[in-house]
Amino acid sequence: MTRSAKLFLAIIVMFGLTTQLARAAGNESVASAIEAFITSGQINLGKDRTDERLFQMFTYYQDRNFKPIWTRDSGAKTKGRKLLEALKAADEHGLNPANYSLEDIEDRIDSKNPEVLAELDLLLSDIFADYSRDLSKGRIKPSSINRDLAIQPHGPGPLFLIDGAEQAEDLLPYLKTVQPQTPRYDRLKVKLADYRKIAAAGGWPLVPTGKTLKPGDSDPRVPVLARMLEIVGDLPGSYVPAGTLYDDELVAAVKRFQLRHGRNDDGVIGPSTLKAIQVPIDKRIQQIVLNLERRRWMKDDLGKRYVFVNQADQVLKVVDEKNGKEKTVHTARVVVGKPYHRTPVFSNTMKYIVINPYWNVPSSIANNEYLPKLRRNPGALARENIRLLTTGGQQVNPLSIDWSTVRRIPYRLRQDTGARNALGRIKFMFPNKFNVYIHDTPSKSLFARESRYFSHGCMRVQNPEQLASTLLAGQGWSPNKIASQIASGKRRIVNLKKHIPVHVTYLTSWANKDGSVHFRDDIYGRDKILAKALGL
Repeated sequence: MTRSAKLFLAIIVMFGLTTQLARAAGNESVASAIEAFITSGQINLGKDRTDERLFQMFTYYQDRNFKPIWTRDSGAKTKGRKLLEALKAADEHGLNPANYSLEDIEDRIDSKNPEVLAELDLLLSDIFADYSRDLSKGRIKPSSINRDLAIQPHGPGPLFLIDGAEQAEDLLPYLKTVQPQTPRYDRLKVKLADYRKIAAAGGWPLVPTGKTLKPGDSDPRVPVLARMLEIVGDLPGSYVPAGTLYDDELVAAVKRFQLRHGRNDDGVIGPSTLKAIQVPIDKRIQQIVLNLERRRWMKDDLGKRYVFVNQADQVLKVVDEKNGKEKTVHTARVVVGKPYHRTPVFSNTMKYIVINPYWNVPSSIANNEYLPKLRRNPGALARENIRLLTTGGQQVNPLSIDWSTVRRIPYRLRQDTGARNALGRIKFMFPNKFNVYIHDTPSKSLFARESRYFSHGCMRVQNPEQLASTLLAGQGWSPNKIASQIASGKRRIVNLKKHIPVHVTYLTSWANKDGSVHFRDDIYGRDKILAKALGL
């Protein structure tokens, strides 16, 4: 007997809930066989179980007088068979059917023996609890694989879901209510099926490595490229290739491919675009599976108005929801954390905006970056309009300190407001334990880059004045008023009358309303970590 089973039996004894084990040998009903199995502590679920799950199983069946859920005295109910059908099709959601004890279920599903049916009933309840949890909240607890993933999936508990399954007239429609209730999930699920069909048909051909291909060039790889783009849907099937010429229609298809893969859509097939073109079908399928899991971690309801940042896409969106339909009302490029200063994944609430902010230099940056500068030149702070302040706010002259003896700066570093401020002219505040936020930047040129991983973790946003105008709509802050406040150089805090949810995510694949499926590079290596945790 496993340790969990022993503890489970001890719990039963403690509550005085023992029964005659001999009844198990001569049972005439499934209910009495279930009672015998449970009260003996000898539940065979095909795998070890936590004490919590065993106790949940006991209390649930005990409260219903051990009445079976999935079986009856004459055999398995239709509901039990429908559950087996759903488990076999778990891969439609990117879940692995092998995780759900299919052999153990199939060994018992056609039995008429009360004891075997009792085992089957307990097994199906246990597996349903697993499957419904995986389907609604994901298989993996995000923070267990990466401390940067500060999200806690929410959803009903297993007993609530089992109860709902029992009351449902048809199990399969009920299971559809358990999965994420959002078109974003459904669209990606459809793309998983589409890409598996492509894989079953042989995938797409590998476009060989070669020189950069520009519009108007001729190259022997062009026919292979055209076939690949036709298979993934970027090139119409009616396309007639002009030999080896990289013609206008093919260039347009490449631009569509580039947009779907986070590349600048210039039609030039250089190393970056070629790298995306050469990713095999199996890798793309895995990306879709991983991002279905990430979608299960997320809430269905993101808010009536919310800010959505996808680090992998390096894009921020403001989305309004009305009458069940979502509309993106603002889009901007963002710069996110370097691979060794990864931006975390979390949700919080934006409460206010600061125009002409100070930059309070984080202690890590102060000690790792500014302390070496001060040792070389005590006047280094002045060149960047940074003041040295005590905890009480009094200014300290950096020239009065022998920086060669300082191991950690015992003061605050604060940069004055202005055009050279590291936060630019506006910051958007949603207080969080990571101390990261969205802000302007004086380094505007970075937004033109295809890859924008340059920050210490905060999100630098393009066109912050437009973002502020969108978020402050209806509060009397017109674009002209925002511009006037910026020009004044004076620091101003503007509270949002309605706080706005901010969702900072990491999605390397998603599907849009137009039917296009998008992929992004796994810059932070989070796909690799999640794939390992899922056993992919």
